[in-house]
Amino acid sequence: MNKKENTLEHTGNIKDHGYLKPQDISRDDYFMDICRVVGEKWTCDRGRSGCVIVKDGNILSTGYVDAAEWSPKCEEVGHQIWHVQDEHTHETEHCMRNWCAELHAIAHAAREWICLYWATLYTKMTPCYIRHCAQLIVASGITRVVCERKYQDAKPSEEVFKHAWIELLYLENWIEKY
Repeated sequence: MNKKENTLEHTGNIKDHGYLKPQDISRDDYFMDICRVVGEKWTCDRGRSGCVIVKDGNILSTGYVDAAEWSPKCEEVGHQIWHVQDEHTHETEHCMRNWCAELHAIAHAAREWICLYWATLYTKMTPCYIRHCAQLIVASGITRVVCERKYQDAKPSEEVFKHAWIELLYLENWIEKY
C-alpha cells in the first residue's frame, strides 16, 4: 500500500450528497467536490489540499500542494519544516518545500495568461498569510473565496480579505489544525 492509499481517510473525496439530484447540488458544493479531487494530487502529506478557480461557472485553473516544477518533492527528500510563532507565542510548523494549492493555481493561470478578475477561488481551508497566498489572491483580482473549513491561523488572512472587500465563505463550521 503506498503512502497516499494509507492516508486516504484524511484526504478529500467527493462528498456524498445523499438523495440530491445533480441539478440540486449547489454551485459551491459542486466546485468544492472538484477541489477535493484536485487535492488528491498532493506531494506533501502535510498539505493535502486542492484549489479550483472559477469564473461564470467555468474552471479557469486548478492547483494542489506540490513543489515547484523540477524541484525535489517531500515524497522524495523529506519535509522542509519552518517553525513560526504568532503574537501570542503559539508556534506552528509549516513545510516550506511545497507551494500551497492556491499559489499553484494562480501561477498556472498566470503562465497561461488567464485573467482572474472577478473569479471565485475554492480551497480546502483559509488561504495562508505566512506564504502570502491571501495577498496574492487580492492582487490577482479574485473577489470571492470559498473554503471548506477555517485554517487554525485564519485571522490574518481574514483581515486581508476584509480590507480588500473579498467575500469569504466557509462551508463547514470547524477548524483545520495540523
